[in-house]
Amino acid sequence: MTALCEAVKTYGPLAGRLLLALIFVISGYNKLVGFEGTVGYIAAKGLPLPQLAAAAAIAIELVGGILLIVGWQTRWAATAIFVFLIPTTLIFHPFWAVAAGKQMEMIQFMKNLCIMGGMLYVMAFGAGPLSIDNRKRA
Repeated sequence: MTALCEAVKTYGPLAGRLLLALIFVISGYNKLVGFEGTVGYIAAKGLPLPQLAAAAAIAIELVGGILLIVGWQTRWAATAIFVFLIPTTLIFHPFWAVAAGKQMEMIQFMKNLCIMGGMLYVMAFGAGPLSIDNRKRA
């Protein structure tokens, strides 16, 4: 059991960062290639400057996700994603305010809360040993 725990200490943070980041990299890419649809979805929620909001979401998701994967500036990336998820979760997944799709919106809302918990861990404990942030100094 000790060997397993030591392996998780070494490789777990990298795996965790990768798993947390994948949803953002994929989502950011999909927003980029479907930019007009993303803008339309944001505009349908009544938000001002939907093109700017879409560009900001793409930047946070892609850049933040990539930074998490490589482990560079991970605390800043996790903080940006955490803050981004607050309004995103409240505006785009208001399960309490919908009749149709209430269960799906609640699942999406709870998923975002779980991701926010993961981001808090990264903010608190950093990238872990296998990261640019913690590379060995010569």
